[in-house]
Order: sequence, then structure tokens, then C-alpha cells
Amino acid sequence: MDAESYQKTVDQIAPKRPVLLNCMKAFLTGGIICAIGQLVSFVFMYFFSFTERTASNPSVATMVFLSMVLTGFGIYKKIGQFGGAGSAVPVTGFGNAVISAAIEHKSEGFILGVGVNMFKLAGPVIVYGVFSAFVVALIKTILVKMGVISW
Repeated sequence: MDAESYQKTVDQIAPKRPVLLNCMKAFLTGGIICAIGQLVSFVFMYFFSFTERTASNPSVATMVFLSMVLTGFGIYKKIGQFGGAGSAVPVTGFGNAVISAAIEHKSEGFILGVGVNMFKLAGPVIVYGVFSAFVVALIKTILVKMGVISW
């Protein structure tokens, strides 16, 4: 059997993925997570006198914390199975990645298990996020100094 006929056989036997349905589930899941995040932000603004700008950091921290708690109870896994990338793309996916790795390796001990493996997946996100923020801040500072944009 040559490669072309093999591929045709595989295409006939393999189940078809519901791409449109998966996209709609991801959109719905991500939208709900973001709407909850916006509600958390409104709570900080209404009850704690934050401004829209200052409420963002505690809102993000709260959402990451909530995703970590939901991961610990096994709920976020079900959300991820339903919503796919819709649960991974928001900042809650970061909290899920950190805690799920920690839970998976807790039997190896706190230092060599949890401590070492906790940031295997999230570590590159942190590194490239910090580096990207530095580059953007550097470019903005240069543009402000040159008078191209105002602070």
C-alpha cells in the first residue's frame, strides 16, 4: 500500500472533528471566563474604590487564584475538556498550568516534585512575558524621549 492510498484509508476511517462546534465552545468558554473577570473587576471598583486602571491587577490575581482552586477540586479540567482553548487562552489557563503540574508531582515531595516541576509549562510563559514587557517598555521609553509619543 503506497502513502496516498494509506492516507485515503485513514481519512475514511478517522472520525471527523467538529471544528465549528469546537470553535463555538471555545468562544463561549473564553467569553464566560472573561465576563466573570469583568465582574470581579467591577466588584473591586464598586466595593473597594479602585479605578478601572487599578482594579486590573487584583482582578487578574483573583482570576488566577480562582482557577487554581477550581483546578485543585478537579472542576477546571472539566471546563477545559468542554471549552478547549477557550479555557487555556485567558489568564486562568496560566493558573491551571501551574497548579496541575504541582498536583501531578506532589508525590515526589515539595522540593524535587512540586518545586521543580511546577513551572515547567508556565516557566517559558513567565520568561517570554517578562522579556516582551521589557522590550515594549524600552520601545515606549525611546519613543517618548524622541517626542514621537507623549507619556
